[in-house]
Amino acid sequence: MNRRVIAILLLLAFGWTKLDYEHKLLEQQRAAFFHGAALNLEMRQQLGQAAFLAALSGFRSIVADALWIRAHAAWEETQWGRMALLFSNVTALQPRSLLFWDMAAWHMAWNASVAARENPAQPRETLRIKAQREYFKLGEQFYLDGIENNPDRHLLYERIAMLYRDKLEDHCKAAEYFSKAAKFDTAPSYTARFAAYEMAKCPGREREAYYELKRLYELGDAQRLPTLLTSLREMQEKLDIPQADRIKVEEPPRPN
Repeated sequence: MNRRVIAILLLLAFGWTKLDYEHKLLEQQRAAFFHGAALNLEMRQQLGQAAFLAALSGFRSIVADALWIRAHAAWEETQWGRMALLFSNVTALQPRSLLFWDMAAWHMAWNASVAARENPAQPRETLRIKAQREYFKLGEQFYLDGIENNPDRHLLYERIAMLYRDKLEDHCKAAEYFSKAAKFDTAPSYTARFAAYEMAKCPGREREAYYELKRLYELGDAQRLPTLLTSLREMQEKLDIPQADRIKVEEPPRPN
């Protein structure tokens, strides 16, 4: 009887210790923004038995690299659907790799979207445009998922801002994500300027953009680039800033 009680107590103690360890491990993963790979039945079907078992055995990075090579081959063969599926698996296996998220989104929003827009097999322009925008949205989703797994690094904020600016033409969101990127010490100085430029194109935020452009101008020569000077001059005119309060911005000389 005593042996049974001791055995039960030992099992309870082991279970409690294991539960506490797993909880701490989960907290550490969350602190590192690591959401982990979705090693489920769907991925098992996509990877094949050998690759899936390798991923389960701790070789996720090796499997991800192999799938990345397959995705590159799919790109060369313009197999856009297969490429998107492979990129989804790669990023799920290695969610903290900025390169994988960035390249997956770029291939979708830039390469695949151009191919869809110029698809000679689709005579209807409206359907080509629809397909193009679907690839824009796929690229956007890769960036958003990448940011969810890597909120502590500036790169994907900057990249999705470029997508909103150059492809989706959503200047308000472009301004939002350039601003988020600019908050990181590691971000290039141009992200703050780009945020102000896009803010100036966002309805209702013109005055906020003006004050931001003025703030950047006052930081010194490093920020006083031609585009910033032009934008500042235009915003002063658009908002009818009193002459006494305006920054005197000289127009660049015109070529002869």
